[in-house]
Order: sequence, then C-alpha cells, then structure tokens
Amino acid sequence: MAGSLALSIVIIICVCKYSATVTGRQIPSSNRGPKDWSVLYNNSNYGKFQLNNGVGQTPQMGWNSWNFFACAINETVIRETADALVSTGLADLGYVYVNIDDCWSSITRNSKGDLEPDQKTFPSGIKALADYVHAKYLKLGIYSDAGIYTCEVRPGSIYNEKRDANLFASWGVDYLKYDNCYNLDIPPKKRYPPMREALNATERTIFYSLCEWGVDDPALWADNVGNSWRTTGDINDSWESMTAIADLNDKWAAYAGPGGWNDPDMLEVGNGGMTYQEYQSHFSIWALMKAPLLVGCDVRNMAKETLEILSNKEVIAVNQDTLGVQGRKISSEGTDGCRQVWAGPLSGSRLAVVFWNRCSEATSITAKWDAIGLESTVAVSVRDLWKHETLSENFMGVMEVTVDAHGCEMYVFTPNVSILDTVRREFI
Repeated sequence: MAGSLALSIVIIICVCKYSATVTGRQIPSSNRGPKDWSVLYNNSNYGKFQLNNGVGQTPQMGWNSWNFFACAINETVIRETADALVSTGLADLGYVYVNIDDCWSSITRNSKGDLEPDQKTFPSGIKALADYVHAKYLKLGIYSDAGIYTCEVRPGSIYNEKRDANLFASWGVDYLKYDNCYNLDIPPKKRYPPMREALNATERTIFYSLCEWGVDDPALWADNVGNSWRTTGDINDSWESMTAIADLNDKWAAYAGPGGWNDPDMLEVGNGGMTYQEYQSHFSIWALMKAPLLVGCDVRNMAKETLEILSNKEVIAVNQDTLGVQGRKISSEGTDGCRQVWAGPLSGSRLAVVFWNRCSEATSITAKWDAIGLESTVAVSVRDLWKHETLSENFMGVMEVTVDAHGCEMYVFTPNVSILDTVRREFI
C-alpha cells in the first residue's frame, strides 16, 4: 500500500532490566508495562469452551463456495478450485480446506432417509470429490444445517445428526459448516451439541464450524461444542459490512484460542465490492483477530492484486502464530473513532500492530507504547508486513504513521528487551 511513514520517537536515556519467570501456558499477569498484558490482551475465558478434538490449533484456512458462487456450484467448480489452490501456491501457504456450502444436496432425502448429492450438479458423488481433493493433499468440507431445512431449503440435519455424520465420515469429509436456518425456534444450545456428539462418534477427525450467526452469543455457551463459532451475521462485499463485523467480533476476543476460534465470516477479498486498500485492511484485521482465513472469491480467476493480498506470508504468519491470542482494538480517535490502533501479542515476545484508517481521507495515526502494553523506554525492531522490510531496530515510545483512506499499515514489533516470555496460555 502506498503511504508515507512519519516517525515520532520519544528518547529516554536510562537502563532498565526486565526479568520474567512464567510457567504454564498463560499470558503473565505481572506488570510488564503501564498495562498488564494479561489485562490488555485478556484471554481468561479461552479454554472453557474448547472442543479439543485435535483440529483447529490455529485458525482454519481454505476456501468456501458461498460468497462468490452461492447456489451456482457443481463438482467441476470444486475440482477446478482445488486445482487452483495448488497451482497458485495458496495450498502451500495453508489454504487446505475446500468447503462446499449450501445447494450440494438433492431437495429431499432418498428412500433410505439419507442425504444425497444433487445428481445434476454432483453426479460423481461427494466421495469421489473427496478422493480427488485428498489426492492433492487438501481437505474437503461440506455444509448442513441445525434445522429441518438448509437456508436454501435443502434437507437439514436436525434429528438426523447420527445418520448424517456417519454419511459425511464415510465420504471422507474433513469439515462441517453447520448453519442455523429453519431451526424450529429451538435454542442453539440444544441444537448444536448433538452434531458434535455424532461427529465424535464417527471417529473421523472433522472440523466442526458452528454458523449460528452470533444470535445467541455462542462464545458464552459453546461449551466444548465447536472448533469455531460465528460471532456475527453474514458478511457482504462492502466496506460498511466488513468494518461493522470486525467491531462485533472484537467483543469476544477473550474467548478465542487454539481449538476454538471466533468466526466473523469468510473473506470477501477479490469479489470486487471494495478497493485494494479496503481488501488489504480486511485481510490484515482478520489475520490479527485470529479469524478463519476462508477465501470467498473465485480462485480460478483471481486478479494479481487479489493473490498478492491472500498470499502474504508475513500476515498469514500472524494469523497462524502458535500463541493463539486474538488481537483487538486498542484505541480509536477522530471522527467516529476512525483513527484506530489494533494489536495482539505473538510468540517470541512480539506484538502485531495494525494502524487502521477508517476515515474518508488519509490521516496520521499514533500508537503510544503505554497503550499497547510497552514501557516507553523499550526499544523495538519494526517489521512492515506489507512492504516486507524492517523499518528500524530502535523505535521507542511512540510511533506515528500516515495511512491512506480506508487503508492500514501492519507491523510486527520485536522488543530488544524481552517483556514477555515465549509462552502459550494455560487452558482453564
């Protein structure tokens, strides 16, 4: 992204010694700066709601058919998408789930009571498609609904959880997105656990993605239910939708972690409704929030700029960092709080910091060390994740950045004096 960088540095001459002894897997509660990291980047609720089925140790990455294709899907699209994930290099970066959304099934169950693929669009069946995807070292995802119908009025799985889970497992399915339409007004707390039990009983490892739209605040009740849970309604390909959803998801930052992630919905990058700067912001914030990175465009026909965003290894590394703490909004200033700083801790005593300009024109955004949890005397090396260059080894006190309208700048701060042990958090 274009944009000049202005630096404002507070230099304080002193010698400080930091020591930290931390055991277990939690953010240390002892004071490392003006604000405790354990408070500023609170993750105290993580682990209470972890499914712990061996998947989702980092946020899921892959592709989903809905945002671009909606119901216009068929087995050729899915096969060609798998091919494209490999040929573009996205698969090697971690985009391994090839997820079929709604409309894959026939409009009724068969005479045995089983779901079956639509014979016009998936004539070879799901098992053959799974075999094709697996041969490319990818994984296949499928869709159903915790109601009597899916959102596109195909058969849902409520009261058929065991039957459908066994069928999915027999096909070689690796991922289930489980939606919330036609739900008979039964509370989600009652509708989602039966599918968890059914999936676990198959003894096949299947990522369980709850798509409850955040209606009943799943972060508060998903006790050992899913590997991820939607915290919001559906995203659409617009700046207004993307920013609103980012704010809604930010509320639940303390509940995310390895094995269970907040899900603000799929990526819209490349679908044409936002500018390059806006898509770059979208991808950066989703990565920082440890959101699932599920591509929602037609990867068979991506623009160069789209691939450039989706394949940024350094931004992906923030999302997949093993510490697994969701980054969050730290400060907002200006009209409607449009000058924002978001940040989150990473392994190796580092911080990911995003300067996000949600204003309608270019502006300067300032991150103060005390706001992001650093002592003003701590010098940091600053790595620019979009320009792929190290700006300085000795930033100290405050950093001011000029950011384009609706754009962002994303950095990793590495303190020259360790202020946080390289630890992961203790399960609660």
